[in-house]
Amino acid sequence: MLRELGAEIIDADEATHAVYEPGSLGFDAVVREFGRGVVTGGRIDRARLGELVFRNADARHQLNSIVHPLVRDWMAQKTAEAAERGANVVVQDVPLLFENGLERLFSSVVLAYVPEEVQIERLVSGRGLAPERARAIVAAQMPIEEKRGRAHHVIDNSGTREETRAQVRSAWEKIAGDAA
Repeated sequence: MLRELGAEIIDADEATHAVYEPGSLGFDAVVREFGRGVVTGGRIDRARLGELVFRNADARHQLNSIVHPLVRDWMAQKTAEAAERGANVVVQDVPLLFENGLERLFSSVVLAYVPEEVQIERLVSGRGLAPERARAIVAAQMPIEEKRGRAHHVIDNSGTREETRAQVRSAWEKIAGDAA
């Protein structure tokens, strides 16, 4: 929705895919740390790696210490490229923004909010995860209500698409106005 309004979007998930590419520093470091068992068909098997780290806080911390600096570097490079192209507003889509203390790096933070049970339901129905796995993913994150209190703008994403779009437009107008 923000892209439709003119924002340049830089996605942390896309960055993670990039740092997991075979032959990259991220790929090599993850395989060194977690072994060839996390590789399928020559690529990092994100589902297998996820199962391993969501059950083990130490493994999750180790993975984050490998991947997050590389993701931040990739995103910083993409942000610089967007600025060179003259982008007025650059949006970084960062799922674990608060968990990693990154909110301080941004002039404005927008949270797409749904209650925890809706998060779990969407992981199960949208990604086909088992309910236990979905709960583990949500439990590994900062509670959504705490994130809600820390964001500058909260988009309640539990209503209709039109209701969400109206909230996004309102936040966009404030953010784009501040950036002008």
